[in-house]
Formats: sequence, C-alpha cells, structure tokens
Amino acid sequence: MNRISRRDALSTLALAATVCLTGPAAAQTFPSRPITLVVPFAAGSATDQLARALAQSVGEQTKTTVIVDNKAGASGMMAAQFVARAPADGHTVIISTNTTHAANEHLYRKMPYDPVKDFAPLTGLGRGGQVLVVNPASPWKNVAELVADARKRPGKLSFSSGSASSRVAGEMFQQLSGTEILHVPYKSNPQALTDVMGGQIDFMITDTATGVPQIKAGKLRALGFSMTRRSPLLPDLPTLDEAGVKGYDMSYWFAAYAPAGTPAPVIKRLNELLTTAVRAPAAKAFFETSGAEAWTSTPEELARHQAAETLKWGKVIKAAGIEPE
Repeated sequence: MNRISRRDALSTLALAATVCLTGPAAAQTFPSRPITLVVPFAAGSATDQLARALAQSVGEQTKTTVIVDNKAGASGMMAAQFVARAPADGHTVIISTNTTHAANEHLYRKMPYDPVKDFAPLTGLGRGGQVLVVNPASPWKNVAELVADARKRPGKLSFSSGSASSRVAGEMFQQLSGTEILHVPYKSNPQALTDVMGGQIDFMITDTATGVPQIKAGKLRALGFSMTRRSPLLPDLPTLDEAGVKGYDMSYWFAAYAPAGTPAPVIKRLNELLTTAVRAPAAKAFFETSGAEAWTSTPEELARHQAAETLKWGKVIKAAGIEPE
C-alpha cells in the first residue's frame, strides 16, 4: 500500500508541476533561454529587416539573446514547417506574412503545415504596398509602355517574384492588363530584384522595403505603386490604377505566430513584447524608411484578420487564373 501511495503521490506532484508550468508560472519563467525569430525569407527582405528591428527591442526588454534565423525557400513553407514542429514554449516564433498564412494554401495542393491548426496567433506587426520596378536601361518609361510591349509580344517578357505577394501581384497585373508574361520564381525578393537590376528579368512588383532603396540609388526605375493611394515615400509615383491598370489594388501584411499549444500566459507575454517592439525606435525606423505602416493586434484580432485575408487571397488567386502547384 505504501508503494502504491507513493507512486500516486509522485504522479499527483508531476501533474501539479505541469499545471503550474502551463499557468502563470510559465510567463514568470519565460524566457528561460534564447528566443529565435524565424524568418521565411532571405536576409535583406522586408520581413528580415522588420524581424531584426523587433529582435533588438525584445532582447532589451527581456535581457536575453534573440536570434534571427532565416529559413528561405519553398514560398516560406520551410520556415513555417520548422516553427509548427518546434516546442510550444514560446522560444520559437515565426515573423511572417500573408504568404505563409493566407496565400500558400491557395497556391499549393500539399503543404507541410496547417496555417491555422499548427499556430498560435500573437499579433499583427505591419502592412504595406508594393512597387512595380524595371531596369533603368529598359525601354519602358511608364506602365502604359510596358503593357503595350507585353501585348505585342505575348509570353516574351518576364517578371520575377520571391514571395506569394510579389507573385500574385504580377499575376494580377497580367489579368487586369490583358497581357501574357512569363513568371520566374525566386526564394526571396532581394534575389529576384538582383536579376531585374542585372537585366535578366524584365520587371518585378516588390515590397517597398526592398524596392525603394534601389530606386533611390538609381538601380531601378519605378513605374507604379500597388495600392489605391500613393506611397508616402514615392509621392510622385502614380498607382497602377492611375497608370491605366484599372482596379489594381494589392497590399501585404506582417504578423507573428508561435507553435500551437503554446501556454496562454506565454502568448500574452509575447504579445506584450512584440507590440512594444513595434513602437520601439528600431521598428519605427524600419516603417519610416520602408513605406510600410505599423499595425498591432490582439491574438484574437489576428486570427480573425487571417481568416478574412485567406478568403480574400483565395479570390484574388482564383481571379488571376493561378492553378495550385
């Protein structure tokens, strides 16, 4: 009887310890080791720039090491799968976009993760628009000239993409302009831009964070902005709608997620850390120079936003005639 009682007592203590660790004590001991912010795109991408700004503030707030880990490839699916399978203790967070959590399920028949079931939403981080760019040596001085040339030579011009946002932006451009243009995929937007600057690719619609610095350096020529209002960084640049591609409106967003099953107190703490980080100087500088805008939310608001965006991106992708791969 004594041995049975002891075993029962040990089991009870173990259960109590587990409950404590998943309750308020989890937040009190978090973080207990370095935090890793996983980025699904290459160094230099907009998501990477934002993640590094956030890492600086989160590290200062927690007095711990915050690592930025770039896992580019497969339209962000490698990184998403990695985080989905990570321990659900809050020490591994994905800093991602609508690519992994709204668009991919409409672009691929099979995915190695579930964008809803495998993740715990933390907070929105920001949102912004994209810019259509060409090589400065190209013959096109405006969108009308590019469209006219593409119509004359169906399938001869090319556009690159390094994310679902840039790909769908290019596909939507074709659909609304009545053109047929070859799509060339890359692992990340900076790599895709390199070949536009090198003249191997004719144009790209990329996020302002990676496009604007190259535009201002004279390495790219901007022809149009993707949203219905002009970019504050490029006030003289017409929107694509203004430039003649009527009805064009495309934007993107950043958000943070932890693995599903992360304790609620840890989710709350991560939300606090990240929303504070979005308002910190490093992130403010990113938003000011990238043309994106800060956007934070509760976990519940992010979940609702993701659901709405998943429906929206599905409609956009279907309208653009993109078949799942």
